[in-house]
Amino acid sequence: MVEMDWPSSLNEYDKLVIRMNTPRVVIDNAVCPTATLVTVDSARRHGILLEAVQVLTDLNLSIKKAYISSDGRWFMDVFHVTDQNGNKLTDESVIRYIEQSMGSIHYGRTNGNNGLTALELTGTDRVGLLSEVFAVLADLQCNVVEAKVWTHNGRIASLIYVKDCDSGCPIEDSQKIDRIEALLRNVLKGDNDIRSAKTSVSMAVTHTERRLHQMMFADRDYEWKPILKRSDDCPIVTVQNWIERGYSVVNVQCKDRSKLLFDIVCTMTDMEYVVFHATINTAGDRAYLEFYIRHTDGTPISSEPERQRVIQCLQASIERRASEGVRLELSAEDRPGLLADVTRTFRENGLNVTRADISTEREMAVNEFYVTDAIGNTADSKLIEAVRQKIGLSNLKVKELPMICHKNVESEEQPVGVGGAVLLSLGSLVRRNLYNLGWIRSYS
Repeated sequence: MVEMDWPSSLNEYDKLVIRMNTPRVVIDNAVCPTATLVTVDSARRHGILLEAVQVLTDLNLSIKKAYISSDGRWFMDVFHVTDQNGNKLTDESVIRYIEQSMGSIHYGRTNGNNGLTALELTGTDRVGLLSEVFAVLADLQCNVVEAKVWTHNGRIASLIYVKDCDSGCPIEDSQKIDRIEALLRNVLKGDNDIRSAKTSVSMAVTHTERRLHQMMFADRDYEWKPILKRSDDCPIVTVQNWIERGYSVVNVQCKDRSKLLFDIVCTMTDMEYVVFHATINTAGDRAYLEFYIRHTDGTPISSEPERQRVIQCLQASIERRASEGVRLELSAEDRPGLLADVTRTFRENGLNVTRADISTEREMAVNEFYVTDAIGNTADSKLIEAVRQKIGLSNLKVKELPMICHKNVESEEQPVGVGGAVLLSLGSLVRRNLYNLGWIRSYS
């Protein structure tokens, strides 16, 4: 059992309840030759699977396989994980962190950006929008310490953490906060925003990437279609009902990537679905995921419109983090207005930022941008070099070029029930070849 520090507000009864429900975490490097096994046994409650996956993805670990199984009020998760280089976990500090974090997830997890003010922005994406946002913040003497920006289907969501340039403290003056919100809302609206832009300022925020999913979900980005379809490799999502067992069965086939499981489970959790059983498998660069879900009230998906909405939302959750464009890495000494200057250079040269990950480490700005041309095509290499010349060749480097997509002539269909055998071995679900026998039925 993982030792923990008790909050002063807990009485002995509360401590006993927590001890009885605290997850048991076992990390094993001997069973599997290619991955470290992380096993979590815990009392089942809504959201605990997401919190477990979040611990692993926050460490940038790759989940190669996973088996999720619940029995009554208890569940067991088994994750096959590697580091970013595909190796087993050998760093004892990382292993201890996983044990301690998994063992304390009943408390819930926060982002931990103490001492910063969080700005949440959603609106219609356009070329140069980030440049205008960062210019406003620079004019208002707001120092951007960290930020994440996602775009999807013509919408943008951004979570920006700032502090006051002069004092280095969070921004608490109500008049200044009101001014920040108003000016950013005007920038987001632009001249022809057909949907209302939203801005908010907060001192407390949930996990950054989970919050971005929530913001885009609330903005209903899944209902919109991209102007330019940039990839033929769209995620395939199917949803069917297993009537006899009262489950809805969700299957996902897509390109494997970092944090894929987190993105999918995050959306399921926020849509108030509970995962009772699941299998996750990867082969090469492909991922195959199968989930047995119900609503939080114990019922399966009940209508065709709901089924279509689940498909749309899960596809959107996978696509939001898609890395479209050329990946540029900016590493430079941090200074006021740096982001405004860099993104203005992008705008003046017709580059559109599709995703951004901004951080500050020891007075150095370490920023990552994915850029395309103005209409979403791959940016010309000469244009990229011209931008690098203006910003500084040593400061702005090309880290990754977009992969050229080819249509696969042959079908890559996999058996829908990729994980049934594993669930049988766990003794949690009796399942034969449901599709051949017709036990899992589509909606009519």
